Amino acid sequence: MLDPKKVRLAIAPIGWTNDDLPDLGAENTFEQCVSEMALAGFKGSEIGNKYPQDVAVLKHKLDVRGLQICNAWFSTLFTSEPYEVTIRNFIVHRDRLHALGAKVIGASEQGNSIQGKPLNIFGADKPVYTREQWETIARGYNELGALAQEKGMTLTCHHHMGTGVQTAEEIDTFMSLIDPEKVFLLFDSGHLTFAGIDPVPVLEKYISRIRHVHLKDVRLSIRDQARAEGWSFLQAVREGVFTVPGDGDVDFAPIFDILEKSGYEGWVVVEAEQDPARANPFEYAVKARKYIAEKTGL
Repeated sequence: MLDPKKVRLAIAPIGWTNDDLPDLGAENTFEQCVSEMALAGFKGSEIGNKYPQDVAVLKHKLDVRGLQICNAWFSTLFTSEPYEVTIRNFIVHRDRLHALGAKVIGASEQGNSIQGKPLNIFGADKPVYTREQWETIARGYNELGALAQEKGMTLTCHHHMGTGVQTAEEIDTFMSLIDPEKVFLLFDSGHLTFAGIDPVPVLEKYISRIRHVHLKDVRLSIRDQARAEGWSFLQAVREGVFTVPGDGDVDFAPIFDILEKSGYEGWVVVEAEQDPARANPFEYAVKARKYIAEKTGL
């Protein structure tokens, strides 16, 4: 069982409205989304594109529902834009999150990502970083990590399909290059499983350096079809490759066990982008909440 004094449960808005596929959930409003999150029993949220930009407005809407912002995606562009662009944009992002009370920033190198492109996600177009690119990314993440710490916050890297930090070997390379006191890992069960990687050994290896967890389930039959037919990442999402914990094929028992035994402290976040017209987001949020309560005591 996970200690509710140390571990808090959140959910991402991507099940209601998808930032990468705006037609998915276009009919769902921000207030519906956060109201249903709270009604389903969650205490935290990440940030979606329909969330109010004004910090005071957003904080009020969340406070009255008993919700807390725990993290928000940040795209680094060290491989495609001048170094200073990412630094400047990060400071703005950091300061907004800090004002909202968040303690974690989840970042992903998106300068040459194919996750949003109509390309075979299992094909040869996936970026593979040169040594020079790795060094630039590591330098950048170390600087961002220091900037996060200025506000008492923690920077995490989100390993992600379609990026140069996708495979177990690439995660190892990234973790070997960054400063372990400044940059940490965002563990995502779904992206590892989608990539054909057993998430458990990765979690075991880096549990002491993990500061944020995404609980994402995978329907392996759809993952295998995506691989066989050469789908893009977004096509796989549309077809339902992801779902909430307990509804797919990921075995969460050893994941929860490692988190418990390690004394993990922080947020665990249900993140399952699906088509809301096919997978009612409130019903799936309730399904996830019940499953996690049963398996972890949260």
